[in-house]
Amino acid sequence: MDPLVDELLAYARQELVVLREQGCDTWEWERMIELFDRDPGPDPLKRLRGLLAGIAALEPAEDFAYEETSSPESIRARRPEGPRRIAVALPPEALDDRTLGAWQGRVAGCMLGKPVEGWSREKMLDLLDVCGIEELTDYFPEPDEDRPGLRYHDSSRGALRGRIRGAVRDDDIDYTIIGLCILERHGREFTPRQVADFWLEHLPYMKTYTAERAAYRNFVEGVWPPASATRLNPFREWIGAQIRADAFGYACPGRPEEAASLAFKDACISHTRNGIYGEMWVAAMLAAAFVADRPEKAIRIGLTEIPANCRLAEAVNQVLDWREAGLSARDATTALLAEFGHYHAVHVINNAAIVAMALLWGGKDFSRTIGLAVEAGLDTDCNGATAGSVLGAIIGAGAIPAHWTDPLEDRLATIVAGQSDLTISGLAARTQAVQAMS
Repeated sequence: MDPLVDELLAYARQELVVLREQGCDTWEWERMIELFDRDPGPDPLKRLRGLLAGIAALEPAEDFAYEETSSPESIRARRPEGPRRIAVALPPEALDDRTLGAWQGRVAGCMLGKPVEGWSREKMLDLLDVCGIEELTDYFPEPDEDRPGLRYHDSSRGALRGRIRGAVRDDDIDYTIIGLCILERHGREFTPRQVADFWLEHLPYMKTYTAERAAYRNFVEGVWPPASATRLNPFREWIGAQIRADAFGYACPGRPEEAASLAFKDACISHTRNGIYGEMWVAAMLAAAFVADRPEKAIRIGLTEIPANCRLAEAVNQVLDWREAGLSARDATTALLAEFGHYHAVHVINNAAIVAMALLWGGKDFSRTIGLAVEAGLDTDCNGATAGSVLGAIIGAGAIPAHWTDPLEDRLATIVAGQSDLTISGLAARTQAVQAMS
């Protein structure tokens, strides 16, 4: 079969998964795609493009239980009541400490999850057993015995205990740097098109993945936001936008509404619906974290900036309910993986639930929080980074245990063009300058 036909057929199958999750009746189209696969006919490309056109016209069923849209006006109209702006004046030294803590927490959490990215929880527990670890409170060590099924990713050796000499490169940190650069270059009035242009100028295509790669390809072909988020992009509700939220939350301490608004402009170039909500939630949660005294408060404030009746809000609220019901961290993790296990391993909803779980059961214990985020499996580097970022903003750099920060040596690597010889403290200082622009 023609490679292009194979590629479009794979896209059609993944697109039908997304549409089914979004409340569309896809049964008939799934059947037609299977029939096509068995017998493509004399002009398969033309026939498949016709099927794709029909699939693209699907709309959620009238009885779909959620109200999920992708325009900023409709999102704001569907938000619950919230503070929008929190009138707490932090002393400059406290804000500086929390800003550095957010950066350090994000980098440390990312480094913890990097060697086991994409692992299942079961595989993670097997590894911890082999390593003799009851609770994950430090970077992963080299295992005492070699088991082929439990080998770390080769690219992450520099993230293992005893091997760390500064933070290794990871896209979760690249996008935080990119967000900061966009704010420095364009201010808070930046546009989605300016984000797209920055990617083209500073981000290598082969270092993008899933929704980001689909959007990037669309930019190259002259398809700009918001159409870039939907054209041939079945990954538009995955976690990619959520991992890009942090710089926008850092820029708006105490101003969750503004943070969510900035995050929307970034998210809409590659994501829709819950994919957008994930970035808005994290940005608003981070903005609240700078003035919050506990994670639960930040989580709840973050939820006030996304539609009340969406699947992401439902998932995070379910985790909050499990906490109030007194479930243990282990039982809550089991429950959320069962409840949201039908989503892809890098979908935004299941991973957002893991972040919420880690923050709630971790309390204000940094080691326990990022450990829980990573032990749950799935997108471990993303979840460790986000949980570490939020808690770092709450407790500040001074409260993060030194065994997480000392090996980082205040250095990190990135592939963002024009950004070299970076230090974590230097990025925090640049963030403070952006905060002062408000």
